[in-house]
Amino acid sequence: MKIALVTGGSRGLGKSMCLHLARKGRGVVLTYREKEAQAREVVAAVEAMGRRAAALPLDVADSAAFPAFAEALGRTLGDVWGRTDFDFLVNNAGFGIDAPFADTTEEQFDRMVAVHLKAPFFLSQALLPRLRDGGRIVNISSGLTRFSFPGYAAYASCKCGVEALTRYMAKELGPRGIAVNVLAPGAIATDFGGGVVRDNPGVNAFIASQTALGRVGEADDIGAALSLLLDDDAGWITGQRIEVSGGMLL
Repeated sequence: MKIALVTGGSRGLGKSMCLHLARKGRGVVLTYREKEAQAREVVAAVEAMGRRAAALPLDVADSAAFPAFAEALGRTLGDVWGRTDFDFLVNNAGFGIDAPFADTTEEQFDRMVAVHLKAPFFLSQALLPRLRDGGRIVNISSGLTRFSFPGYAAYASCKCGVEALTRYMAKELGPRGIAVNVLAPGAIATDFGGGVVRDNPGVNAFIASQTALGRVGEADDIGAALSLLLDDDAGWITGQRIEVSGGMLL
């Protein structure tokens, strides 16, 4: 059985990713920061499919904790699967702010960098010894690196960095047979950014009107796409940005 580690897997896109991977027969380790009860619910849902799963606490903003997390992951892999390595890393954990460029604080910016750029860089680095040769890494970006809406300058800037990082990772990890790609969701109806896409009818209708497939995205659209990118037949794809937006702002 192949095993995926999904950061931020207790809710939203991460939860959907875990469930779709389990349906494809993957084992799942998910991380959470505060929502332990929700993380346990995801583990139970995966186990109800006949797969194995585990949940581990991790604050991706605290890069100093990554070596200890790598050790905890090794112990969990041994306890649950009888091995100490894994196959897929999905750098998904994140959060959003809606702050105009002129009003974004240095504290907000620094936390964005820590979570959305520094964490994928150094967590991936810390976990490389446990990632199997021939494995895969998927970094989650955003449609906001291609199109622009006021309020997301800091977030989108970090995601642009992630997209550049992904190409370098693909180049440098290629000798190990590790494929590295970006998955870039469009506007999704979740609680991300305060749930504005999900809960504001005007925003929802506007985005639907600007999307080729005529609606906003749902978490399952992203979970399904992630599972396809980690399918056994997708191993020749690397260094690519794959947008999953339903054709938003084409």
